[in-house]
Amino acid sequence: MSIAVVGKILWVLGVVAWYVIRYPFERRAKRVRVVSHRRSPTEKIGLASALLGLAIAPGFYVATGMPEAADYPARAWAVAVGAVLFATAMWVFRRTHKELGRNWSITLEIRDQHQLICSGPYAFVRHPMYTSFLLMALGQAFLLSNWVVGLAGLTGFAILFFLRVDKEERMMLEIFGPQYRAYMDRTRRIIPYLY
Repeated sequence: MSIAVVGKILWVLGVVAWYVIRYPFERRAKRVRVVSHRRSPTEKIGLASALLGLAIAPGFYVATGMPEAADYPARAWAVAVGAVLFATAMWVFRRTHKELGRNWSITLEIRDQHQLICSGPYAFVRHPMYTSFLLMALGQAFLLSNWVVGLAGLTGFAILFFLRVDKEERMMLEIFGPQYRAYMDRTRRIIPYLY
């Protein structure tokens, strides 16, 4: 089995793990009443971009090998780095969902009895879910030896992040006021101690 095939298999396993982690939280979230939301066309564009870059384009590549012209030689060290990044992404993703519990939502929503979560990964960054997506995108770039697919994940993540994060923080400031402002002062957005 070639290194490139190993990378593809590991990417598929990572996406399956992502879905297995997300599914029960998505089901539970439907049972908690939404009291406020900030859904918008730009949010839909961000979510669609992330889906395209982190799932559809790489899934198409894994299934068909296209665009083959953008392939480069797979390296064992790169696949190993990609596997570690993707596994770390899934760990952060799981911890984030666990900490949020009934507060979790795929869109910008405030749920009934919403609380500000500052524990677990939220003690280090305000948006660890985005941290996990960034790690997934980086992992994908190392696992799949194709320039287009590698850049698609990073581009999809960047579009989602930059279209949503400011709106998300404004919403949290409206809901939690000085408590969220103090939280912003002591944490970074997605990379502990840096950004």
